[in-house]
Amino acid sequence: MVQSLSRALREHTDIVFERDPAARTRWEVLTTYPGVHAVLIYRVAHRLWHRRWRWLARALSHFARFLTGIEIHPGAEIGRRFFIDHGMGVVIGETAKVGDDVTLYHGVTLGGTTWKRERRHPTLGDQVVVGAGAKILGPIEVGSCSRIGSNAVVIKDVPENAVVVGVPGRVVNKDGARTGEGFDPYGQKEHMPDPVAKAVECISEHVHAVERRLESLEHDHRAPVPADSEGWSCPVGEGEEHAGGEASEPASAMDTARDQEDR
Repeated sequence: MVQSLSRALREHTDIVFERDPAARTRWEVLTTYPGVHAVLIYRVAHRLWHRRWRWLARALSHFARFLTGIEIHPGAEIGRRFFIDHGMGVVIGETAKVGDDVTLYHGVTLGGTTWKRERRHPTLGDQVVVGAGAKILGPIEVGSCSRIGSNAVVIKDVPENAVVVGVPGRVVNKDGARTGEGFDPYGQKEHMPDPVAKAVECISEHVHAVERRLESLEHDHRAPVPADSEGWSCPVGEGEEHAGGEASEPASAMDTARDQEDR
């Protein structure tokens, strides 16, 4: 039993060194990382839950929440090498399923969308990374090696090797294979595409194109301006003719002509 506990502690500290460059020593990880504490307590509570010591399991889970700010229901199924970085505000529901080598950041919610006693929480495949503040809601599936961007709200299934961003979550990359380093912090690439910004940019370009087209049409169909009408404009009565066939002048122009004759 001592050897199995030692292996478990070593495994939980090794994943921290792989995914957090701030980690320095095993002692520091074991004593100051709330994500590690929450997962270790969950492992014990999960065993109690399956042995039908339900109240004790929930009480232990509640203690972990008070200690770390991370709430993991003891009924959830979580795979190996699971890591919660920072951790404050993470919530994992009762029927959630999490694969191996999954990483969650602070503020992540794996929540349910129904009150019925059935599977109501999401399932995460292996090597999934969920960025800070992301919400994955309902009995949906997130494929292996996918990345959920920070603050995304995911309510539909996500394929494998995908990148999801936005509210609601949109798949912006279906070929999101792991990088050479094997880990993407916060589920974000350096130049993560923003579908909303791209849509706004496309609409703006379309509006400018329509404006240029209208200006071109107006210029092509503009009526010729008489030579003697330079310097003034008359929107009313322009182009009307007398009975003799000559164009009538506006009253203002006639008054100006009389003033010049008097002078």
